[in-house]
Amino acid sequence: MHGKVAMSKLMRAVGLMSGTSLDGIDVALIDTDGEDHVIRGPAMTFPYDDDMRRVLVNAIADARDLHVRDARPYSLADAERALTEAHGIAVAQFFQEAGIERSSVDVIGFHGQTVLHRPEIGLTVQLGLGDLLANFTRCPVVYDLRAADVDAGGEGAPLVPAYHRALTAKLPQRPVAIVNIGGVANLTWIGRDGSLLAFDTGPGNALINDWMLRKTGAYLDSGGVTAGQGQVDEDAIISLLSDGYFAETPPKSLDRNAFALDAVQHLSIEDGAATLTAFTARSIAKAREHMPSEPELWVVAGGGRRNKTIMGMLAEQVHHAVVPAEAIGLDGDSLEAEAWAYLAVRSTLGLPITFPGTTGVPEPMSGGLRADPTAHVIH
Repeated sequence: MHGKVAMSKLMRAVGLMSGTSLDGIDVALIDTDGEDHVIRGPAMTFPYDDDMRRVLVNAIADARDLHVRDARPYSLADAERALTEAHGIAVAQFFQEAGIERSSVDVIGFHGQTVLHRPEIGLTVQLGLGDLLANFTRCPVVYDLRAADVDAGGEGAPLVPAYHRALTAKLPQRPVAIVNIGGVANLTWIGRDGSLLAFDTGPGNALINDWMLRKTGAYLDSGGVTAGQGQVDEDAIISLLSDGYFAETPPKSLDRNAFALDAVQHLSIEDGAATLTAFTARSIAKAREHMPSEPELWVVAGGGRRNKTIMGMLAEQVHHAVVPAEAIGLDGDSLEAEAWAYLAVRSTLGLPITFPGTTGVPEPMSGGLRADPTAHVIH
């Protein structure tokens, strides 16, 4: 908490994040005024089982041909309900295990599962039934937080920069870069004056995970061990980094499936993992080309911070320290879930959640839909 704030000005919010890596559901609680005052509470992760992962993998595949945001063909309708119910169960477990009274929670920020993100055609699709979750949890739910920004011509991502700025308000290092390595990697650059620049830098864990699943049946390269045993194919890296996305001026964002495995198909398991890991690290470092000045500190959150090979490769590419979120007192697992709680409060208060420097939207704007529980209780 920054300074002394009357508790009556703070709202209690729970954030739910289901990332593009398909690992599970992150749940976090914060108390905040939606500005710089944040009290971080408990956080937990509820991993998906193999059945739920298969449901989501199929949903992502079925969403590739979507042209209407609320269409739910093929497996998507069943996947959306199953996903929402899984989130409801996670919230109930979180409340029970953390000893939280649901009546003390003012709002839940529900990210849902991104199955398609194509802002260039004005389309972003996150599965998640806000009304169902509100009735399941008996709490107000703010959801679909990206859609209004995309409808206004923005990228719809990333949405966490406002929270990053609040959390780093007292850091001595400026500028600072906060990097989240989930399925896609995104970055927030925060200037000395608090100015924001944010964009998706390129792939995060998604390509590595897809490679491991295809080649070994494992869902990830735990700790970056497989990549650490391989050699980087520099020709493949040159090919991958030649994609026009990297030269585009931010703000900009990516779909999880924006890049393919074609460039590494001829490689061994280890060399393919090493090359894809280098692709993630170098594309993050390459993001400096778009920054007003070099970050004095790189703070890494998300599952990718546990990949020692990614962290090492990134450190080799940049000029200042690369540290996990925990090194500055944050929780790299819960950061995005916390951000969704923070954004839900800002949405409730009508405060902006996206900005010209973060998503390219014409002017700062709020967003999100609100669902309140009805009298009907779901058991």
